[in-house]
Amino acid sequence: MGDLQTEIQKRRTFAIISHPDAGKTTLTEKLLLYGGAIHLAGSIKSRKTQRHAVSDWMEIEKQRGISVTSSVLQFDYAGCRINILDTPGHQDFSEDTYRTLMAVDSAVMVMDAAKGIEAQTKKLFKVCKQRNIPIFTFVNKLDRYGKAPLDLMTEIEDVLGIRAYPMNWPIGIDGQYHGVYNRIKKQVELFAADDSHGQKERESIILAMDDPELKNKLGEDIYQNLLDDIDLINEAGEEWDDGKVANGELTPMFFGSAMTNFGVRNFLEEYLRLAPAPQAHISTEGEIKPEDKEFSAFVFKIQANMNPAHHDRLAFIRICSGKFERNMQVFHMQGNKNIKLSQPQQFLAQDRQIIDDAYPGDIVGLFDPGIFGIGDTICEGKNRFKFADFPVFPPERFARVEAKDTMKRKQFIKGITQLTQEGAVQLFEQPGTGMESYIVGTVGQLQFDVLEYRLKNEYNVDIVITMQPFEVARWLEFKNGSMVKPENLRGADRGMFVNDMKGRPVLLVNNEWALGWIVDNNPDLLLHNVPPDKAEI
Repeated sequence: MGDLQTEIQKRRTFAIISHPDAGKTTLTEKLLLYGGAIHLAGSIKSRKTQRHAVSDWMEIEKQRGISVTSSVLQFDYAGCRINILDTPGHQDFSEDTYRTLMAVDSAVMVMDAAKGIEAQTKKLFKVCKQRNIPIFTFVNKLDRYGKAPLDLMTEIEDVLGIRAYPMNWPIGIDGQYHGVYNRIKKQVELFAADDSHGQKERESIILAMDDPELKNKLGEDIYQNLLDDIDLINEAGEEWDDGKVANGELTPMFFGSAMTNFGVRNFLEEYLRLAPAPQAHISTEGEIKPEDKEFSAFVFKIQANMNPAHHDRLAFIRICSGKFERNMQVFHMQGNKNIKLSQPQQFLAQDRQIIDDAYPGDIVGLFDPGIFGIGDTICEGKNRFKFADFPVFPPERFARVEAKDTMKRKQFIKGITQLTQEGAVQLFEQPGTGMESYIVGTVGQLQFDVLEYRLKNEYNVDIVITMQPFEVARWLEFKNGSMVKPENLRGADRGMFVNDMKGRPVLLVNNEWALGWIVDNNPDLLLHNVPPDKAEI
């Protein structure tokens, strides 16, 4: 039990969230650089190198410089075992990000110093707030001209409704920053010029505030400006409160530049000191605590073809309690059977290794022969329970998708089915059309690009995508429990009548007005934004 408790306290499992291009993937890389997991960071914007971010493993991500999947990265630093989940920033992949946030104990919010709080950051912050996840803020791109630090603090408070506590403070003005003041240690770290384009650790010197050398290095104006800023944030700023940080009401705020390794080490060390160890999870049997002896976990992500040569499929699990051991026997709740967990893997993006054991907070990839679904629970022992179900997004974009070459129908069906199981798209069949084509529903347009790319590159299938005019999907059932069919639904011809992959009837319509007509003319009809057995996000 002592060993289990020790291992739990070492773990830090967090997601990095931001608007696209705020520097989330770059920060992930630099944390790995400081953790010793990589020796040369693939600085994404640097023209000196053609390396790609370690966490962007899919070819389309390397081409576009964006993350479209949630990567899982693990490394050790200062006695801690760190699990980073690098999430997609683009709003079209919000659902993947949401599922990832179900698997973490805290979140790091990356802000662009010039742009401040952006639209997608607000959405992701709202999800964290709903779950009371502790949020740590990293203000990025301090190597460029940006908003004043005090203005960024005010923006966090006004736009997000959360108070900010600066853990450090930038020294200098308007993109000409020389270092950071550490409020906890009351000392200054001054950085050397960066001549490696962010590929190596940044050299720095540390000086006490009363060191005469500090004033000489900074100059009278900048030194006095720093003293004034410190007085202001100490007098007028928020007081530190552990409870408010734990509940996501107060965000520790750090300033730096991931691109030039400015302030990254300071952020990492303070984050590890303050961030929570693995937390309890709610189940049908109440709270499941990490220190509970019997093993339990849930599947939060399924990924096909991480190794295209083998067409493998991995289910990523978050361990919630007990000790995981290779080849252990567990009970799969949704499959209602015992299974053996062989070949478990941990990751540094696409680089992976077989592991023998893991503990609460760890993320493990399991080979999946097609038995797992997102949100599934696996547990050990006689106590049977399910973790809270994952809510889903209603689809908003629809297209008919078919294979260009009918001879490749088998690969087409396999590919589109597997990608649906990942949760990337939702699949519908139009009665009477067979499997020659499907109706695909997505949250955003970019998901169709990824679907087309992956079917081509992973399954060797070219597809034809024909966008449909529908914007609204509703799952249908009659109040008396009888099955809804096109012939007994008034106004079915005002949209497209389809079935989801479980055979449940769904109506796709152009807009809410058309939906209103159908509701008015079918008073005994129940409509759901998402499948009846799911909750909506």
